[in-house]
Amino acid sequence: MRTDYSGVSFWLATCPPYESNAPLQGDIQADVAIIGGGFTSMATAYYLRQAEPSMKVVVLESEVVGFGASGRNGSFAMTVIGLGIDVLAMLKGKQAALEGHRYMERAVDTVGELVEENNLDCDYTRPGFLRMATTDGYVKKIKKQIELCHELGIKGIEWLDRDAARAEVNSDLYLGGWWEPRMALVNPVKLVREMKRTAQKLGAEIYEHTPVTSIGRGVDFKLKTPSGCVTAKKIVFGTNAYSHLIPEIQRKQVPAWTYMIATEPLTGKQFEAIGWQHRQGVEDARNLIHYYRISPDNRLLMGGGPVGLSFGADMNRDSSESAWKHLEEHIAYVFPALKGIHVTHRWGGPFSVTVDLSPTLGYLGDKRAVYSVGCIGHGVSLTHLNGQTIRDLILEKQTDLTDVFFVNRRVIPWPPEPFRLAVSGALRTYLQVEDWAYERNMPKR
Repeated sequence: MRTDYSGVSFWLATCPPYESNAPLQGDIQADVAIIGGGFTSMATAYYLRQAEPSMKVVVLESEVVGFGASGRNGSFAMTVIGLGIDVLAMLKGKQAALEGHRYMERAVDTVGELVEENNLDCDYTRPGFLRMATTDGYVKKIKKQIELCHELGIKGIEWLDRDAARAEVNSDLYLGGWWEPRMALVNPVKLVREMKRTAQKLGAEIYEHTPVTSIGRGVDFKLKTPSGCVTAKKIVFGTNAYSHLIPEIQRKQVPAWTYMIATEPLTGKQFEAIGWQHRQGVEDARNLIHYYRISPDNRLLMGGGPVGLSFGADMNRDSSESAWKHLEEHIAYVFPALKGIHVTHRWGGPFSVTVDLSPTLGYLGDKRAVYSVGCIGHGVSLTHLNGQTIRDLILEKQTDLTDVFFVNRRVIPWPPEPFRLAVSGALRTYLQVEDWAYERNMPKR
């Protein structure tokens, strides 16, 4: 049984010592069994037990809580859904774009409410979000996104001109930017562990080092594990980027990989050179975005750029020397004063992608099974509100959450291999080419 997870991500390497729960031993019964130990599963367990204290809720995690995407991400709890509000409007219509954005606003607020109500120790701050334009084309793109928001009646998002943007974070590349105060930063591993604590406090049973080896569907569900079995009336697939490993939902999404690095703590002189006194979360306007933030101990954390893909059931894509090299070079490109800064941590992790680049959750076969996939790299806030939506689905209640467009919608399936890899590769290439078109006249690195 694996016990050292320090090499999985910066967050897992630097969190306080952690004692995982024992694996399941023997056969048990449950009202609801939840597969997966990330944000989706912890939030679902919490909200189910809060709504129905007599309900027996069991969570099964194959490694430790936060091992997957929930423990490896950029830590942004934000309102972005899919590839952005403009892409969502193009694919699903303006009404869906508005619904999606409102849902995500509520999701960001939900994380803050959870932190406050349960006193979650997760380095939570709410410094706001900047999407910086680095070419004239990106200036036009961001301004159009803001115009769409205002047309839809969305408030609190505004354009910062070059001087105003650079007064917040100083880079010669910045030509202006999107400013949005509704965005929080967290330590994601601390957050998922704290959500585990609160779910357990309400009576949820959580088993770690307990992979589900098979699922039988009869009068009840039988979830077999290496040392036991859970017989459950209902089940929740909280597996997101790992869902293609489960036959029942394998074609609803595919995993893609994002990569990150963390530097040594910045000095006072380095901070002075780049500004960033308000410590906002920052992205650029690319399809294959770069995203970055300052950690509580003053490290620069940067991720994004190159995206990894895999074939079939292969999940061994957490390392990419070329992606890490790109990110180191990009730090120096954006902030020349940080050229040569020492990188202390390098890691990668999967995120869940649907064919139409939109999230989806709902019933699977009948109302006894619920799934959730398609965070598209923006799951820190989304998954916590999804926990409430899944609760309502499990309790078979129709609410404003279950009426959102991406709940119980028709899902375009990914094709089987080898076509799946071809399609995902073609999508990645299209996004790369569009980024190149925007950036072809930028100064060379």
